[in-house]
Amino acid sequence: MSIYVGNLSYEVTQDDLEDAFKEYGTVNRVQLPLDRETGKMRGFAFVEMKTEEEEDAAIEALDGAEWMGRALKVNKAKPREDRKSPGRGGSTRRY
Repeated sequence: MSIYVGNLSYEVTQDDLEDAFKEYGTVNRVQLPLDRETGKMRGFAFVEMKTEEEEDAAIEALDGAEWMGRALKVNKAKPREDRKSPGRGGSTRRY
């Protein structure tokens, strides 16, 4: 499982996030998605920790906390939904 961390400062780094979360346990991985077009931070990240208990402790402590001038949104990451664009494959519409 992993943790979703939203409303991040665009200045945050992977090291910043790892330092913030390691207070609550072992950080296995930090992922900072970048915008495909601009290459800039998208304002959210995913953090994976060693145990679910550590994740729960980090969520409890950091959700709503002010960090780098922003109120964090921290919760369990939800599985990515399959997003199909209209008109791409699978369409039964005929013209």
